[in-house]
Order: sequence, then C-alpha cells, then structure tokens
Amino acid sequence: MKLDILAFGAHPDDVELSCGATIAKEVANGKKVGIVDLTRGELGTRGNAELRDKEAAKASKILGVAVRENLEMADGFFVNDKEHQLGIIRMLRKYRPEIVLCNAVEDRHIDHARASKLVSDACFLSGLLKIDTKLDGDDEWQEPWRPKLVYHYIQWKNLEPDFLVDVSGYIEKKVEAVLAYSSQFFDPDSDEPETPISSKTFMDSLTYRARDLGRLIGVEHAEGFTVERYVAVDSLDMLK
Repeated sequence: MKLDILAFGAHPDDVELSCGATIAKEVANGKKVGIVDLTRGELGTRGNAELRDKEAAKASKILGVAVRENLEMADGFFVNDKEHQLGIIRMLRKYRPEIVLCNAVEDRHIDHARASKLVSDACFLSGLLKIDTKLDGDDEWQEPWRPKLVYHYIQWKNLEPDFLVDVSGYIEKKVEAVLAYSSQFFDPDSDEPETPISSKTFMDSLTYRARDLGRLIGVEHAEGFTVERYVAVDSLDMLK
C-alpha cells in the first residue's frame, strides 16, 4: 500500500498529541495516512504496553488512518544506529510516503529528539540503492525510496514553528484521539501516579495551544511544524 503521509512517533500518543488534527484533516481530504510507533511506550508511568496497544488501535480508528505499525524498539533505550535505521527504512520502502512527519528536533523527553534524528537519517538512507533491507524469507527486494518532504511536529517545548497548518474544525477529533489513551491522561477517578501529562491543565493546553497558533495566522486553530530545508512556493499568493 502506498501512502501519501507516514507519521512516526517515538511512543504511541506522540502523533496524536502533536499533529492529530493535521492528520484528521488530511484523511478528510482523501489522503492515505499511516502511523509507525517506534516503541510500545512500555516505560510509561501509567498503564502498560498491552493497554497502550489497545489505546493506539482505538486512536487510529478515530483519526481514520489506513495503517498503523509498531517497530517494538526499546522505550527509553533505542539508539540511532544501523539496526534501528534499517527498521525504519523498511517501513519507508514498504509504504513509499511522499511526506514524513516525525518527532520534535528538541524536547523534554530524551526519546523525542533521538527519534527525530533517527527517522530523518533513515529518510535519507532509504533512497540509497545499495542498502539492502531484504530479510531472510522475504520474497521481494525493496526498491529505494526517499520521501519528498520531512516535517517535524512540535511537542512539549514551544519551539518556533517554520509553518502552521490551519486545522480549524478538526481539533475536536484530535482531542478525541488523544483521550483514547485513557490510562495516560486526566481522569479524576484514577488511582495511577500523577505525571506531567495527566493533569486537566495539560489536556486544556492542547486546545489552548492550537487556538493561540491559529490566532497568529487568523484562523480558529493551527498546528506547528519545523522543516529541514527551506519551504518553496510557486508564487507569493500561495502564502495565506
């Protein structure tokens, strides 16, 4: 299956929290979108890996993504090396996305920046002909594939975005997908330990941040991204 957009996240819920409204909008516009989680989030304070699997599946249905896979890397301990790069390259060559979305280049959680660099490096390497990703038992050689665009969504830190996506009308879908991870986020009846993302204030911040970014471009809600190279336009009037 060829995808238009493939979003990578170090943990299940990274994508929903950071660019869930953008994905919901792209799906509504007819784009084929997939998600690849690098880990199962097994080190998360609340819940466990098995529960996170179920929550991720529920969130995927809410967003309407075409496919979701998990590479089962070690939460907190994966590294940017050949083995991990090859795992991501196999996903890129399998789904051949035009656009890749991935973790923030800098963030509070150490996995986020590490995943950002890992996915970015793999996107380049995936286009090299002499890298063989065929596993024992595979029937076909994977042809090289390099995405046209790699964008990094913004996470905990308020990084300066290079561009904003108008997601007006889709913020409710994002919040619904985030709340599919019921073990992770605000629940007044939960006996689980408190975490930086389990408060009501954090949940409120999702909508507030989107509203504030939207204000900057004159729309109701927006999500921000950073780029690896200059954004090109055909003419001045393409910019809103």
